[in-house]
Amino acid sequence: MFEDVKFAGRKVLITAGADGLGLEMARVFSAAGANVFVCDVNEARLADLRREIPAIHAEVADVSDEASVARLFERVQRTLGGLDVLINNAGIAGPTGPVETLSKTDWDRTLAVNVTGQFLCARLAIPLLKASSAGVMINLSSAAGHLGFAGRSVYSASKWAVIGFTKSLAIELGQFGIRVNAILPGAVEGPRIRAVIAAKAATLNQPVDEVAALYENQAALGRMVTARDIANMALFNASDAARSVSGQAIVVDGFTQKLY
Repeated sequence: MFEDVKFAGRKVLITAGADGLGLEMARVFSAAGANVFVCDVNEARLADLRREIPAIHAEVADVSDEASVARLFERVQRTLGGLDVLINNAGIAGPTGPVETLSKTDWDRTLAVNVTGQFLCARLAIPLLKASSAGVMINLSSAAGHLGFAGRSVYSASKWAVIGFTKSLAIELGQFGIRVNAILPGAVEGPRIRAVIAAKAATLNQPVDEVAALYENQAALGRMVTARDIANMALFNASDAARSVSGQAIVVDGFTQKLY
């Protein structure tokens, strides 16, 4: 039974793990018995996490910076003594607006965090995952990684890139027993999506509550997903219960057909 799956002794790294989806994943994996290491750019949030779950290892790191990622993996290796699961969760929302209004700076920054950050972490994680008895990599994409997203073209482009990266790595690493999958969350209830809704409402010159209603009802299930929904999928995907699942774009969005 999946409920009996335990992660005692498993070594897990979660990027951007001090808030939102990453924080919920840190909680779930830690509760399952994993030895969890979290990085984030927000030192105050990391301090909160250390107080909440003292057993979790937490360090400041910027996944878009090559030197910072190198220091992170040195600490992971020194602290955990290896790695079984990498969860590439770090990402930013990027700008909102028509393409012709966007700056190259915003474009570059979004790709640097959402795509290059995953590459930098994957590159250093792979040797450690090869040494694991059952290495797993989970890359966070988005429902915008398989649907178009008007007004959020930079974000969508970055999340589509994650899918190509994931499927290519699954082929490269399958011979080593390493599974690589992407999780594609829909709209996740919380402060981040509320900020996105406010920005979208301003761009469309529409009331915030009307735009919020579109987001809340865009899925067939008629609700946003929760951070726990995504964390539970990550836990399943990292477990032996999913031992034959690799190269997949796993959508957790209540069946959304159009993004607003």
